[in-house]
Amino acid sequence: MTFYYRPTVTDAFASVQYIMTEANFGWLIRSVHRWSAKYDGPNDDPTCVVLAVLTASFGVTGYSLPWDQIGYWAVKIVTGVPDAIPVIGSPLVELLRGSASVGQSTLIVFIVYTLLYCRLLTAVFMLMHFPMIRKQEYSCDILSDFARVGYYVPSISPSKALRIAMPIVSA
Repeated sequence: MTFYYRPTVTDAFASVQYIMTEANFGWLIRSVHRWSAKYDGPNDDPTCVVLAVLTASFGVTGYSLPWDQIGYWAVKIVTGVPDAIPVIGSPLVELLRGSASVGQSTLIVFIVYTLLYCRLLTAVFMLMHFPMIRKQEYSCDILSDFARVGYYVPSISPSKALRIAMPIVSA
């Protein structure tokens, strides 16, 4: 998706349409990307909370990238929320938008958030999260339930899972 997407106010929507209709498996990659933004897992360790916030960040930043009416107004509303914070609100809004108003600079800032910061932080917190869920044995109970029913359950280490997931996440 990164190769086909054009982060300009005039071309963003058309490039997303191209990805969905003409790029090989673009519809599938974008759909998996969008479905993955819906996190529904155990949330009793700090990395879960951070990963949930990062997932929501992917949703918000990714939602804006087509730069259609829905994306534009979502960005305008979401980035306008910190303006209610006394003293630091206005500078924070300008930092999030890349300027005082929503426009081309905002689109560039959001693609950088999506492609760089969100992915980097997600990778770091996933590396911290995998050992925690193994230690708390979340995956063992779920996998043993699958095995009892007769499903094939592969044994995948966190490093191998990350090697498998990174090309998908970076698509």
